[in-house]
Amino acid sequence: MADQRVRTVTLQQMKREGRKITMLTAYDYPMALIVDRAGIDVILVGDSGGMTVLGYETTIPVTMEEMLMMTRAVTRAVKRAMVVADMPFMSYEAEPAEAVRNAGRFVKEGLAHAVKVERGLPSLAGVRAIVEAGIPVMGHVGLTPQTAVLREGFKVQGRGLDAARHILDDALALEKAGVFSIVLEAIPSALARIITDRLTIPTIGIGAGPDCDGQVLVTHDLLGFFDRFAPKFTKQYADLTKVIGDAVSRFRDDVVEARFPEAAHAFSIDQEVERALLEE
Repeated sequence: MADQRVRTVTLQQMKREGRKITMLTAYDYPMALIVDRAGIDVILVGDSGGMTVLGYETTIPVTMEEMLMMTRAVTRAVKRAMVVADMPFMSYEAEPAEAVRNAGRFVKEGLAHAVKVERGLPSLAGVRAIVEAGIPVMGHVGLTPQTAVLREGFKVQGRGLDAARHILDDALALEKAGVFSIVLEAIPSALARIITDRLTIPTIGIGAGPDCDGQVLVTHDLLGFFDRFAPKFTKQYADLTKVIGDAVSRFRDDVVEARFPEAAHAFSIDQEVERALLEE
């Protein structure tokens, strides 16, 4: 049977052929199993899991150990998709050697297939070192959540000429540094189209319009399973918060009213064993 695993060359071929790339997040085994079986091309173990799963206010507190734990859970489930692990804040900025060590942990311990690094020019030294070490790197420009929360919050980027040029320069520099793909987040559609046309590597959009080579969403947003923060660019395909909340409420009511468990949910023993126990 032919190897159906999605790899960096697969994504590059999809761009050349005009086939759209699909990417979603996953942070645990059961969700990764569902996403992979649905035929999604790339699974991102995002540091967004710090907010959606671990309950942090931002992605900044997420640690390497927490990211590795989530990555290991995801890779145990995946058979086809390419698994990309987000490198958390301050795991690659200090010096290239540390960036390589941390990226290596995602591949060696987490069994990820690639890592993702935010920002352009400030991250180039780390990106080059990781790529030279043989580890595929996905870039991320535009709105970069790890640093945006420290500067101005979550706002659309690249509307002015200078800002747009800066994002384009970042994308071109990352391609030259060797990344295999770039996430474009929260930028005008026209800018995303220009970047996508200019680059030979695939672009994955999130809030970047329809002309990117692929699209990514946070799965918890897609499923309506995280209502603390809902960016404009997300699309909700289900309302699991309501579905799960209703199910939990019904369970509580059934227990309180003695409707659960019923005989069908219980186990029996031989009547003679029961009588013997009662006579003791």
